[in-house]
Amino acid sequence: MATGSDRVAVELCKGINGLDKVVLRESRGSSVEVYLYGGQVTSWKNDHGEELLFVSSKAIFKPPKAIRGGIPICFPQFGSHGGLEQHGFARNRVWSIDTDPPPFPTVSSNKAFIDLIFKPTEEDMKIWPHSFEFRLRVALGPGGDLMLTSRIRNTNADGKPFSFTFAYHTYFSVSDISEVRVEGLETLDYLDNLQSKERFTEQGDAITFESEIDKIYLSTPTKIAILDHEKKRTFVLRKDGLPDAVVWNPWDRKAKAMADFGDDEYKHMLCVEAAAVEKPITLKPGEEWRGRLELSAVPSSYCSGQLDPRKVLLSS
Repeated sequence: MATGSDRVAVELCKGINGLDKVVLRESRGSSVEVYLYGGQVTSWKNDHGEELLFVSSKAIFKPPKAIRGGIPICFPQFGSHGGLEQHGFARNRVWSIDTDPPPFPTVSSNKAFIDLIFKPTEEDMKIWPHSFEFRLRVALGPGGDLMLTSRIRNTNADGKPFSFTFAYHTYFSVSDISEVRVEGLETLDYLDNLQSKERFTEQGDAITFESEIDKIYLSTPTKIAILDHEKKRTFVLRKDGLPDAVVWNPWDRKAKAMADFGDDEYKHMLCVEAAAVEKPITLKPGEEWRGRLELSAVPSSYCSGQLDPRKVLLSS
């Protein structure tokens, strides 16, 4: 755990309902909150103090219910793609602070980061009979970028491999869903969860929103942009080790049916998730998988009355 010289970069404190959380702060003012319950990021603020993630006003911060919003971690199963509960069980277990993580391949200059670890209990092994170590680093960059790196290792003593699907189920805060567009997924194939996971090809030049959407885009680029016209803000997702991207908004009917979600909150959120769903990841004993997500929020430029996403997607 690292601390800054001018102010505390990493602070362990109590959150809602007394749950333990870690607050990361960057000297310019940006911050991130991570709950040990679920290893879940629940807040990411820029240096103006604006919240960039969506958490429902009706979110239930009480185990075993998953927290509705932020960045839930879907492991060892995404959605209903397998025999486990929806999105697996990592998001409703209490994680631990990893005081002695193995070295990262890249040297991090970030002062504000926390390493968490999740290992299965005997109860977990009954529903998913595999031994693993899931290490998560959450880091806040000097410019306010949020980085999540997951490392999952097969520690089975019986010599057996295991397979899993995965997603960072990121809920972005947007001004108005009808004013948002997603760039970088056009012309790609996707599985439509609203049509029995049938496969289609995206036709539009950008994804815009007029109704419920629940799609898994396949073989996606490493960079995806979410353009919020009203806020003149673009979210940029950069991902590594995560070939798929899930786009989800429940719209009005489904929003009303969720007890932990406000009736009209669908208008102010959008999930775009870096994921590995179509082809499960298989690890032999001793093997480790690494999946990384970096999020940044940049001012959008206008071009002929339209936001110009090309500058964002083509820049390094």
